[in-house]
Amino acid sequence: MTQNHVAGMETSAISVLKRAVELDRGGRVLESLVCYQEGIQLLMDVLKGVLRPLPATGNDESKRGHYREKIRGYMDRAEQIKVHVHQMKEDGKYHEQIRIEEDATGYSYPVLFKPYMSSLLTEVWVQDPYIRHTHQLYNFLRFCEMLLTPSCKVKRIHLLTSQDEASGSQQSGALAELKESLGAQKVTLDVRYSSTIHDREIRFDNGWIIKIGRGLDYFKRPTGRFSVGYCDYDLRQCHETSIDIFHTKHTKTL
Repeated sequence: MTQNHVAGMETSAISVLKRAVELDRGGRVLESLVCYQEGIQLLMDVLKGVLRPLPATGNDESKRGHYREKIRGYMDRAEQIKVHVHQMKEDGKYHEQIRIEEDATGYSYPVLFKPYMSSLLTEVWVQDPYIRHTHQLYNFLRFCEMLLTPSCKVKRIHLLTSQDEASGSQQSGALAELKESLGAQKVTLDVRYSSTIHDREIRFDNGWIIKIGRGLDYFKRPTGRFSVGYCDYDLRQCHETSIDIFHTKHTKTL
């Protein structure tokens, strides 16, 4: 492993762990835990790079001690978060709120939802009255694609939305196509319509409940088809909204 490679990993580790501390201080503990774990692994890789089979110098020994101390500190904090989250979940008191500011970026679906996804996740309920227009249907498609990751075993997705009276055929056609496409991935999509729903929430059968003020439709329209953020939603500007995350041992169907 070259010294340039080690330096690059060290820079990445510093960036990820800095983000972990920011999220931790902001109360976004599960997101911070993911960053702590990623940053710790990067630091461990850096430590391996420093432990190269060359004559050790005083500077090398100092670096090794520094990395080991940092790793211990971050591991201790990550373990504290795990214990805290577990206890809050056991007590049924877990609640986390994320505030997305106007024009903020960095809130793609994977960033938002992956901290709450695991191998225990097999069924998802989505209640959102606005999965009707083309861009909203694409949002739902992107959300479904995110669930098709090796770390998850999602087998069934339920959607409760309202029917588009103006262009219902486009909505039903798009959802029928998505249902067929998901079926080829051995995932069942169940679609139901309601004329009275207003609230928006997403439930995972591993106990997590995510309520987004604007539902899945919190991204702004890109400035052009060839502008930054058109494809990568981490770079897409957002509307202001709030997200509330809860955990319950008993997930109710919608």
